[in-house]
Amino acid sequence: MSLDNSPIRIKSFQFACEIVLFTDELKKNKDFELASQILKSGTSVGANTREAQRGVSTKDFKNKFGIALKEADETKYWLEILELTGRDVPKDLKDKCEELIKILVAIIKNS
Repeated sequence: MSLDNSPIRIKSFQFACEIVLFTDELKKNKDFELASQILKSGTSVGANTREAQRGVSTKDFKNKFGIALKEADETKYWLEILELTGRDVPKDLKDKCEELIKILVAIIKNS
């Protein structure tokens, strides 16, 4: 399997694209600070996943996936804040974030 066909790479990239679109909606409602926070963490998951797959060692690989996991968890945090403060957060976005967290945990544990 090539790196481009890696399920975690595909899922994290698609998630990042959905985060970009979601933050556009937040900005329309003048939620600029929250949009900025979730944009950074949500897109960082995919960036670190991609970087991990180019790791030079197992330690580097696990470290980058660990960073991706932290960013996914931070994204989940911001999604929860948005939801609990009355913003409409798409359920599928929350579900995809949770799925990424589970996949990343499994990758780290099995590496």
